[in-house]
Amino acid sequence: MPGDRTFVIAGAGLAGAKAAESLRAEGFTGPVALIGTEPEIPYERPPLSKGLLLGTAQREDAYVHDLDWYAGHDVQLRTGTTVSAIDAEKHRVRLSDGDDLGYDKLLLATGASPRTLGVPGAGLGNVFSLRTLADSDRIAAAVNGATHLVVVGSGWIGLEVAAAARTRGATVTVVTPAELPLRSVLGDRLAKVFLGLHREHGVDFRFGARVQELRGGPDVAQVVLTDGTTINADVVLVAIGVTPNTGLADQARLPVDNGVLVDRQLRTADPDIFAAGDVANVDHPLLRTRLRVEHWDTALHSGPVAARAMLGQDAEWDRLPYFFTDQYDLGMEYAGWVPPGTQTQVVIRGDEPGREFIAFWTVEGRVAAGMNVNVWDVTEQIQELVRAGLRGRTVDPVRLADPDIALTEVFA
Repeated sequence: MPGDRTFVIAGAGLAGAKAAESLRAEGFTGPVALIGTEPEIPYERPPLSKGLLLGTAQREDAYVHDLDWYAGHDVQLRTGTTVSAIDAEKHRVRLSDGDDLGYDKLLLATGASPRTLGVPGAGLGNVFSLRTLADSDRIAAAVNGATHLVVVGSGWIGLEVAAAARTRGATVTVVTPAELPLRSVLGDRLAKVFLGLHREHGVDFRFGARVQELRGGPDVAQVVLTDGTTINADVVLVAIGVTPNTGLADQARLPVDNGVLVDRQLRTADPDIFAAGDVANVDHPLLRTRLRVEHWDTALHSGPVAARAMLGQDAEWDRLPYFFTDQYDLGMEYAGWVPPGTQTQVVIRGDEPGREFIAFWTVEGRVAAGMNVNVWDVTEQIQELVRAGLRGRTVDPVRLADPDIALTEVFA
């Protein structure tokens, strides 16, 4: 394999690190530069809201590889450095330290940034978002049994941090404009499973609520809602979603719309520039729509697909969306995709009140997504049901709900 080409990866998170690993695994011997803004070596993000906050994982557990791996595989890792501009015509990138690099292929793995709370007092001390190892360290240091934590937002990150904080003995209030946590993803019935779980562990929810102001000084002391309600707070976590980091793509005049637009091979409109991970909005060949997925599994697997495509191989991104969560004694995996606004029928297989079941979302008799809660080793079977549904195969809802019938035997 030609070794005279240079590959540059902008973004040293999981997607970027796995792309570098795959380039070497596929036999590429040319220069590989992995450029990351953070001072840390590449790491995975799930432990930030789970094991690291709970104290059940060590910092090293989050690393994709140890430091020696990069030198041992001749990957030029430059941490604390940002790719600040692309000259696509000259095939060069400028770095924040003033250096520049030439490239034959460039991968954008720039990830996403947390949305901020645009209210007075948002800059007070002990007001956090959670995206980096440093964020996780700060939150872990601030939250203990005497802490009153207010979580703004009721998505996955907010609820995972709420669970970790309650496990550590903190008082937790969740403030959200939604009517139920996770409602936009799970719908009312399954959202109530998570609501019940958190209420059993003492979490207070304020639904239909928005933050008007944070008060205190120098650290936050109160959260003021738009209806005038005041909540005491020692720590505030802002968990209201993320925005893809498309600045480089914008500067390079690449098409951008809720992420960097890429084809099924993760290639942008420029044939020598690719994108992977949170920042990539993919023309998905199975789902027949554009989709940007902000979960660990996407970063883990899209980096390698981009690497193989950069090498000229016939690689394409056709994985189904997948994510997981761990909250208290509930573990969950979700696979598939339900288009927004789609009318679905929910089929439950197992013990919903006991939180040991599989939920399926079906559309006109076809399985669109499935979620296993405290039931394990079924993800591949769920994904096959979803793939079969995409091929037009329907299931019998009675057989689908019967735990005594194998999932391979539920088709109509």
